[in-house]
Amino acid sequence: MRSDEMNKTEADLLISGDFVLTFNEGKEILEKGAVAVAGDGIVAVGNSSDLVKEVEAKEELDANGCLIMPGLINLHTHAAMTCFRGLADDLPLQEWLHEHIFPAEATYVSEENAYWAALLAVVEMIKSGTTTFCDGYFFEDGAARAVTASGIRAVLGQGVVDFPAPGVPDPRINLKAAEAFVFRWQGKSPRLMPSIFCHSPYTCSPETLIGAKDICREHEIPFQIHLAETRTELEEIQQRYGHRPVDHLGSLGLLDAQTICHHAVIVNDEEIELLARSGVGVSHNPESNMKLASGVAPLPEMLAAGVKVGLGTDGCASNNNLDIFQEMDSAAKIHKVHQGDPALSSALQVAVMATSGGAAALGMSPVLGSLEPGKKADLITIDLNQPHLTPMYDPCSHLVYAARGADVRDVIIDGSIVMRERQLLEMDEQEIMAKVREIAAAIR
Repeated sequence: MRSDEMNKTEADLLISGDFVLTFNEGKEILEKGAVAVAGDGIVAVGNSSDLVKEVEAKEELDANGCLIMPGLINLHTHAAMTCFRGLADDLPLQEWLHEHIFPAEATYVSEENAYWAALLAVVEMIKSGTTTFCDGYFFEDGAARAVTASGIRAVLGQGVVDFPAPGVPDPRINLKAAEAFVFRWQGKSPRLMPSIFCHSPYTCSPETLIGAKDICREHEIPFQIHLAETRTELEEIQQRYGHRPVDHLGSLGLLDAQTICHHAVIVNDEEIELLARSGVGVSHNPESNMKLASGVAPLPEMLAAGVKVGLGTDGCASNNNLDIFQEMDSAAKIHKVHQGDPALSSALQVAVMATSGGAAALGMSPVLGSLEPGKKADLITIDLNQPHLTPMYDPCSHLVYAARGADVRDVIIDGSIVMRERQLLEMDEQEIMAKVREIAAAIR
């Protein structure tokens, strides 16, 4: 064996493409770049011509004509709500929740239905480039089964409210049920992290919120909550507790780097400073916020203050899809028109939110969000040979303003190819859709 062969880096997979968007600290973009993967991790990133000489790979994935980038992170979902997609549109949030969604959940959500509906969500997310999602819902064991069966990465929060809920008809045991979920799934899969998701400050008492956070601290897992989503919530929390929602959580000692706050639409400058100082993660969900007329979150102000912000879709009942590419486009545009400044929410800022920003909000920056040696091999390729992607001057701009989820060609998660040339390798897409259609027929 020649000495140059002996010095080569061994890899299981070498992916070469027209562009590599690293989203590393320098936001480096490589033309004619490549990524080498060994096991579940990235071992090399560089120019294709160099890595071909330096890496001995068992398999090569030819992504010529494609852009390679980190997998997208969907920071806020209710995966099993795919079965309610389009069920009750064009309604105010409280009417939508109390008159339509909560009654439908009470009747039709079971662990088996949650499993199939979450599988459908996973299919949709993988096919649109999401490799990690952060979820919160009831019968979350169904979602956990879907994650382990599919190959995707997830933070899964068992839902908690202070009234009878699917799977937990007695609210007196809501925290016991949530902790039991954590015990069942913690450490069972390297791609799954359990969590507890308290629905909101208006559906959970201070005692419930503190108890849930204590469990999360004990197990060193994320605590999730909808926060400051609407003006109705603001008025209700002020009337009940004498605080605005963010201050309310702060007074209870719930804001820290292991807390993820979803929405944060109705927040003032002082609350933004508190969110930044506390180190919480925030999910920005512009399409859901628009659809439910919740308002426009102060994203530019949060980013300027140093809040860790990622992008989320919310559930399919309030979006109605799980495509982070559409979310990027909306996030980039809504703040420009809202504040009359075309320079706000740049393509780069928004693309960072969908990748490394989401990883930071989850507390997973050491392993996710960018293409660098030592990080998990979660990456996607995007087919650039499309009319709407021609010509290309700025790859990052194309990601946000022109690309679609359907342009994703290949998806690799934890070093394994889960979609190759638009074909899912781990799941039967037709069977899953048929099962959810059966669920929808009963709901209808």
